[in-house]
Amino acid sequence: MDRSTAEPRRPVIIITGAAGYTGMHACRYFAKLGWEVAALTRTAASASKLTSLAGDDKNPSADTGTHVCITPYVCDLLDKKRLGEVIRQIAPDYVLHLGGKNSVPESWQSPLLYMESNVLSTLYLLDVLRSFPKARIVVAGSRLKTALQAPYNPTHPYSLSKSLQEAVALSWGALFDQSVMLAEPCNLIGPGPSTGFCALLAGYIVRTERMKGQSVTKAAPFRVSSRHAQRDFLDVRDAVRAYGVLLKQGVPGRIYPVCTGSIVELGHIVERMIALANTSVPIQWGDTAESAATSAYRAKELEDMGWKPTIQLGQSLEEMIQYRRAGKEGTI
Repeated sequence: MDRSTAEPRRPVIIITGAAGYTGMHACRYFAKLGWEVAALTRTAASASKLTSLAGDDKNPSADTGTHVCITPYVCDLLDKKRLGEVIRQIAPDYVLHLGGKNSVPESWQSPLLYMESNVLSTLYLLDVLRSFPKARIVVAGSRLKTALQAPYNPTHPYSLSKSLQEAVALSWGALFDQSVMLAEPCNLIGPGPSTGFCALLAGYIVRTERMKGQSVTKAAPFRVSSRHAQRDFLDVRDAVRAYGVLLKQGVPGRIYPVCTGSIVELGHIVERMIALANTSVPIQWGDTAESAATSAYRAKELEDMGWKPTIQLGQSLEEMIQYRRAGKEGTI
């Protein structure tokens, strides 16, 4: 990374999975803070997406007055040699580990890939970072984890991979005195290339709008497994701010819920989103049994550090639909 002596040294952060949904928002957020962002992504095609986030690097950020700096690095986290070379070149102060796989259906098809992508890559990353003992590291975990104790009965390979990732990340930090914290986000929403439930519905709404005047009744309706299933939804931009707070103030070895603390039924989400549509949207309601007693988590530790969600649910949902209408898939 080009560190000019003409200005004071800025914080340097590595973001893995930088071309992903949360990763792109994180790159933009930390760059606008005036940090130097080393954006790690697995392919050259993904790296090209990140160049546009910085815009003209000669122009200062409107928020900080400093030059926006996002430097993409093509690096497969499973390539130990390449990973070591890149991290030693960057010499990070902070690391936000967002890289990995997160599809439950895909994890059934490729379970070993999920162990490699979520567990082994985390170990490779943390092992290289032992050479930077002052680096503060946040690993993004999952609420879909399972208890690692007998009787072992994970719900799917993805759950197992995230459970093992949590265990090895915090254990590695304890063994080698690294400042590792684990963030446990709820369901993230908001504009960008998400593949979550709300994003899928937003895409379906926009496709239906484009079919207006045609034989919409012939299109397969959007299926919702359960009207009464409950979730906690948080805007991805608020989650990224939370990660920033943890990088600066989090206590190593701890797990931090990143959530709103408010539980919403999927039926309510669907009704709010189709109300924003410019045409009628066919919905098929399933009868999948799911417990209505979903536990609400509160991000008390983050609240004590001064963080709280700022983007309302309605704004997030509306901007997800606007994003699909703009045809900006793959960017933010």
